[in-house]
Amino acid sequence: MDVHYVYILTNKNHTVLYVGRTKQLKLRLKQHKNNSSKTFTGKYNVTKLVYFETTKYVNNSIKRERQIKKWNRAWKISLINSLNPDWKDLSEYL
Repeated sequence: MDVHYVYILTNKNHTVLYVGRTKQLKLRLKQHKNNSSKTFTGKYNVTKLVYFETTKYVNNSIKRERQIKKWNRAWKISLINSLNPDWKDLSEYL
């Protein structure tokens, strides 16, 4: 069974939120951490995984990513707080 991830990253001050999706979360996080300053996540040092969810089907992950990206900041923060109120870096648990 394939697993697809939708995730939210932030920077150390929690001022920037980045929503993405991937099939290989560990690899994608490594890529974000090694990004150059020319990319969005590299420029703003957005490397802290604060939220993720899984889905079985790629189409569902695409739909969910698009949905969350359209949300305002308060809704995204509420989503993060619902599962990770301390905003811990969840990449340590993967």
